[in-house]
Amino acid sequence: MLGITIAPSTVWEILKQEGIDPAPDRASTAWAGFLRFQAEALLACDFIETVTLGGRRPYILAVIEHATRRIRVRGTTAYPTVNWVAQAVENLVMDLEDAGCRLGYLIRDRDGKFPALMEEILAEAGIQTVLAGIRMPRVNAIMEWWVQSCRHELLDRCLLWNERHLQHALREYEQFYNRHRAHQALAQAAPLRPVPDPITDPERIMSLTVRRRDRLGGALHEYSHAA
Repeated sequence: MLGITIAPSTVWEILKQEGIDPAPDRASTAWAGFLRFQAEALLACDFIETVTLGGRRPYILAVIEHATRRIRVRGTTAYPTVNWVAQAVENLVMDLEDAGCRLGYLIRDRDGKFPALMEEILAEAGIQTVLAGIRMPRVNAIMEWWVQSCRHELLDRCLLWNERHLQHALREYEQFYNRHRAHQALAQAAPLRPVPDPITDPERIMSLTVRRRDRLGGALHEYSHAA
């Protein structure tokens, strides 16, 4: 990934010195297995940059829980200073404690907007920071998938006047994502909504009445059965 070419014998020597067996005989858990087995203890976060009609370029800090896929938008700012990020992380820790979430790891990239103070705050809460490698988006794949969803379903479809309008749009999208949007990884449930009971009555199936609720002027649609 770094563009450095080395001989296979060099790789073999390094693995031998570190006591690591060849891949077919290796007993260690692959990264995908680690994410799957430790999902209940994993968080991931990232900064997203967008542009408002006023020409400002605010950053969005978002955090996602691996097990539930619940997204938490921690705020927006045009100036992600050390104090701003530290306060956002402290608020996150308090929210997790209030919700009774016991998490052990937070995955993030090596963006310079994340200060060292952030790791100290998380460590005091018992959360270890895991850094993604350079140009390795699959390490933080679940967060990257949410970023893509947020761009395709919200940011690329809305004209955002200013940061206040952006914050309003993000609140709407956060509620839509957590309480309505179906997720394949959750068997079509939403992070904060279980899968509804199936309709088995033939008469109800023949006379379904579906209602649509628009959010953000029609950028987002929510569908539900009429009572």
